[in-house]
Amino acid sequence: MPHPQLRVTNQDREQVVEHVKAAYAEGRLDKHEMDERLDRAMTARTHADLMPIMNDLYGARPAYVPRPPASFAPNPALEGGDRAGAAAAHLFALAGFFVVGPLLMMVTAGRTSPYIRRHAVEALNFHLTVLGATILLPFTVVGVVLVPVVWVLGLVLSVVGGVSAIAATEFRYPLTVRLVK
Repeated sequence: MPHPQLRVTNQDREQVVEHVKAAYAEGRLDKHEMDERLDRAMTARTHADLMPIMNDLYGARPAYVPRPPASFAPNPALEGGDRAGAAAAHLFALAGFFVVGPLLMMVTAGRTSPYIRRHAVEALNFHLTVLGATILLPFTVVGVVLVPVVWVLGLVLSVVGGVSAIAATEFRYPLTVRLVK
């Protein structure tokens, strides 16, 4: 758990929002309380601001436990199959399965492996964004020139995503509209 006075990231806020929504869906919160907690989560500045939102849902946690230094070695807890599946979600684009490949990985292997699901969702969102750009850009003169550049960049970034998945690191595509969660 990070130090309570450290500033939170958007990802920290999103995680708390997902937990609050899940608690509401399970019936542990009413609509008014969910709205109040979501507002507090989205305006939180430090981890100390986020802790009270979660404490009665999951119990109090120690105030601060220093994290061991991060290493650049791959996560040993991930199995080779997880890494290969996550890489496949990115690399299906090279075989021409831009949207279908990541979608298949998400609904099949993504059910059993959160790691594969994260990478498949990221690849799916990116390829949906590329598809949308391919449809919308030709309406402009400059866009006609940009479409091939977008596709080449998409293929290069797919390879980078696949390599990142094999290396057991997280990867986020730039300029992506994240429609699928």
